[in-house]
Amino acid sequence: MLMDETSERYGHEQTEKSEDNIMNIGNNPVMQSAIDVLTMLGNKSQVVLRARGNSIPNAVAVANIITEKMLNGNSKVDNIKLDTAQEPGIGRMLSTIEIILSKT
Repeated sequence: MLMDETSERYGHEQTEKSEDNIMNIGNNPVMQSAIDVLTMLGNKSQVVLRARGNSIPNAVAVANIITEKMLNGNSKVDNIKLDTAQEPGIGRMLSTIEIILSKT
């Protein structure tokens, strides 16, 4: 499944909220993103973390912080989807990840 493309300012991805339960993880500080996800989980039973390229380690870190530190025993990773696609016009491959977190 390909993720929606977002416009990047000056080559940097930004953390942004799109749709109700989807958080696009960028290069913002990991703890700030984790707090944003925690806030979303307060209102929703499930949150989808999406990242691409160099932001993938940030998404994994946010998922670990939420499930192991902040909501230890009260949340879990439901599913992880990985994908790699060729960027149009450039010819290089771009990896993406989608991590689904839910409250238990």
